[in-house]
Amino acid sequence: MPIITFFKAGGIVAWPLLCFSLVAVALIAERLIFWFRVTRRQQRVVREVLKLYQQNPNIAINYLRQNADLPIAKIFLEALELDRPNPEEFRLALESAAQAELPTLKRFNTVFDTIVSISPLLGLLGTILGLMTAFSSLKIGDVGGSRTAGVTGGISEALVSTVMGLVVAIFTLVFANMFRGLYQRQLALIQEYGGQLELLYRRQYEQGRDVYATSR
Repeated sequence: MPIITFFKAGGIVAWPLLCFSLVAVALIAERLIFWFRVTRRQQRVVREVLKLYQQNPNIAINYLRQNADLPIAKIFLEALELDRPNPEEFRLALESAAQAELPTLKRFNTVFDTIVSISPLLGLLGTILGLMTAFSSLKIGDVGGSRTAGVTGGISEALVSTVMGLVVAIFTLVFANMFRGLYQRQLALIQEYGGQLELLYRRQYEQGRDVYATSR
């Protein structure tokens, strides 16, 4: 069946479902690119930063600036660029920067949830409209007569709209759940590596205080 004929058979609800599917595909593509870039580089960058920070904090900061498009790099920079904070201030800076990055990590989740929720309902609406068309065209004793086309068209609209609604919802739900899993994993990594950086900073801060006390 040609695609145009298929959408015409779906009735009026086929067009909003088509819009939802196009929106879902565009947003899924954007999220796939985003998460591919993050997962491909982030762990390597963070491990290198933690290693460099133990040797020379300034080199680590410069390396973070070169990779500032990564969420965790932005979080680390917010804390490391403070002017001699104490450990508590350093921890608060990490936490506030992490909170600021959450909308970027959760981007479009609400849109995905909306599409997943509404698409089956639109399909159900199309089913009801199609059945109404079929029953309104059906008259006793007219089977095989001139109104048979109306009955067939109504049933076709009911079935096609149901299929379209389910396909759009299932397709979007698969990727939405995948992005939700990546988001949860990213939160765990931010907490893990943020804790390691905080520990390193605390050690350097205490060593600096000990050196200062000894020099006095």
